[in-house]
Parts: sequence; C-alpha cells; structure tokens
Amino acid sequence: MPAGTAFGRGAATLAANLWPLALLPSAWHYQHPLLFSLRHGESALLLGLPLLGLLCWRRLPGIARVLLLGVGLLLGWQALDYHRQRDAVLAAGPAMREVGRHFVVGYTDVEEVRELAAKGLIGGIYVGRRNVRGRSLAEVRAEIANLQAVRARVGLPPLIVAADQEGGWVNHLSPLLERLPPLAGVVDQPDPGIAAQAYGERQGGALAGLGVTLNFGPVVDLRPADRPAGDMFSDIPARAIGSDPEGVAEVAAGYLDGLAASGVRGTLKHFPGLGRVDRDTHLHPARLSETPAELAADWLPFRTLAGHAGSALMLGHVTLDALDPQRAASHSPAVIRLLRSDWGYDGVLVTDDLNMGAVYNLGIGKVASEALGAGVDLVLVSYDPRQVYRAIFAAAQLLERGEIAPETLAASARRLTGLSSSPI
Repeated sequence: MPAGTAFGRGAATLAANLWPLALLPSAWHYQHPLLFSLRHGESALLLGLPLLGLLCWRRLPGIARVLLLGVGLLLGWQALDYHRQRDAVLAAGPAMREVGRHFVVGYTDVEEVRELAAKGLIGGIYVGRRNVRGRSLAEVRAEIANLQAVRARVGLPPLIVAADQEGGWVNHLSPLLERLPPLAGVVDQPDPGIAAQAYGERQGGALAGLGVTLNFGPVVDLRPADRPAGDMFSDIPARAIGSDPEGVAEVAAGYLDGLAASGVRGTLKHFPGLGRVDRDTHLHPARLSETPAELAADWLPFRTLAGHAGSALMLGHVTLDALDPQRAASHSPAVIRLLRSDWGYDGVLVTDDLNMGAVYNLGIGKVASEALGAGVDLVLVSYDPRQVYRAIFAAAQLLERGEIAPETLAASARRLTGLSSSPI
C-alpha cells in the first residue's frame, strides 16, 4: 500500500474518532459574550451537531461516542447551571435586590428588563444601538418612560438611563439623535471651555429629550501619538480630546457643565487611562507598569474633575502593576482606595462593561463581586445583557456569606441616591 494512501486513511480514522473535540471549546465557553452576535447560530450548531451524532450513533467509532457524550453532558450542565442562577435571581430575594440595584444592564428584550426593573434587581439600563435602530424618537422615549413608570408604581427609585454618545465615531444613539463631530474639535476654538459647554448643552438636550440621565463621556484619556497595532476597537487617538492634560481638563469641564445644564450627568473615562495601553481591553487584559508619580500628568484631568458637579468616573479594565498587579482597576481595592482616600473622591464609580475580554474570562460573577466589595457603585453589563444573572447571583452569594460588607453597599447606595438627583 502506498505510504500516502496509508497516511490518508490514518488521518481519516483519527478525524472520525476525534471530531467531537472541535465542539469542546465552544461548549466550555457556551454563551460567551464575544459570540453574542452569533448566539442563535451558536446554539443551533452546538445542539445540532451532537443530535446529528446521536442519529448516526451506531456508525460512530467508540472514542467519538465517548467524546460526543462528554460534549453533550457539558452543554447540558452549562444550560442547567445558567437557568438555575437566572431563576434564583428572578426570585428576587433580599440579597439579590441588595446587589442588583448596583447594576446597569443593556437589553434586547424590553419585557425581560421590565421584570428586572419592577423587582428591584437592577439600578439602571443602558440604551445602545440595538435599542434605537429602525425606531422613532417617540417610540424609544415612550419605552424608557414606561420603564420609569413601572419603577414609580412599585415605589422604587427612577432607573439610571445610561448611553454612550461621545461624539465622533462613538455615537451609539445616532442617527436617531444628531451625530455630532468629535469633542476634540472645540480645542482650536478661541475659548475651548465655552465651546465645550455649548457642545455639551446641545448633546445633553437631545439625550435628556430621549430620557437618558447618564452619558458615558467625556473621554479624558490623553491622546497617544499612534494607535497601537493590537487595538481593534478602542481607538483612543480618534476619541481623546487631546494630549495636553490641562487643555483636556478645561474642555471636559465645559462639556460636563453643558450636559448638567440639560439635566444629564457625564462620566470621566477610562481611569487609569488608556493612552499608554498597547492592548485592546475589549479583547485582552492590559497593564500599566508606570508608578502613580509617573502617571500624574495622565491623571490630571481625572483628578482635577473628580467630584465635578454632574460627573461620575469610569474604571477601565487596566491593571496598575504598582498598586495591584493581580486585578484590573475596575475591581481593585487598592485603586479604589487611591481614589476614595488619597484623592478624597466620593462620587460614583462605574465599571466598564464586564463583558469585555480583559476581565470576562476571570468569571463575570467574581469580577462583579470584587468590584462591589471594593467600593464600586455601578457595575455595567451591556453588550451581552443576559450575563447579568450570573453576575448578580455570584455577588448575592458573597453578600450572604459576609464577603461583601453591607456597610460598603450602604455607602454606595448613598452615592447612587445623589446620582438620581439633578446635577444642576
């Protein structure tokens, strides 16, 4: 027999035995947020291929049968575990509600988010592209107003309604709302602060008209010279106001004042800064090796404006090696002590989306719990909203075990009460 033929038959035999291994990574990471856009196809593939294998069971080699059975059991366990946690959250026990009010969640199904809002299992919603695409301003405004009415009927505080409308290419509510140019364009105006305030009033008026109360902007990361090769989505050079710390602070202050004049709060992002980061936190962990002293200029806009009327502060998924080499800023007690104790910041801290690759693979429940335990006020779960059940479930478990201090959540609840009031 020719060697090539023997090799081909050997390869075919090996493939016939081991093909179920190709399903294992997807089964292990079932419902991973980075595959959210493929969720329906993912489910059909992962459930359809094992079913096809069962139909051909007698023809399968023994090893393939064992592997296929293992994949099926793993899929079943993942699905059952998810529904167990979801059902426990929706039962709305005291611990679930206590931690749930610290979550801001995106949504694809308004009925689902209405139930979460009515049961006090979330503190806010995130309104993005998928919620406004193909819809009128009146439709979206009525949907948000209806959710707020649900809260009022059950005696709960109004929902925080968050959006990501920076200007430039991050205009997630456009074209429903006016698409404004980048905020950086005001830097060359004769009085950048006044121009930024006018920009903020214009954008804030549109957001307020929709029902938005918290905007995730301005970006006060300093602009790097170039976009890192590994950056697929963040693109801070295009989104940053500028590279001069004092100029960035001036423009950001004017912008925040403009938003506040319209009844909308802004968010300084993304502390500790993405300007020096060479990896995209949407996909990968990122680190900063510089000390706080070496980052003083980068932090000047954050520190100058921390506590500025009408603003929150977003923690990015970047690890500060000098303070906490084990955790990203978004769930680091050391970073939050820096802000709360050293800087005296008593405003609202919100995480970047916990669906992002920099932290999700650590376990969304683990990261959410650590963030709340460290003193973060709002946990954002926006891209894949159904991950919020895992996050709330885990945090509630730790609260019941005493691993999240009730007094920490109480202090956070006080700050959130302030967020619900007018920023003016």
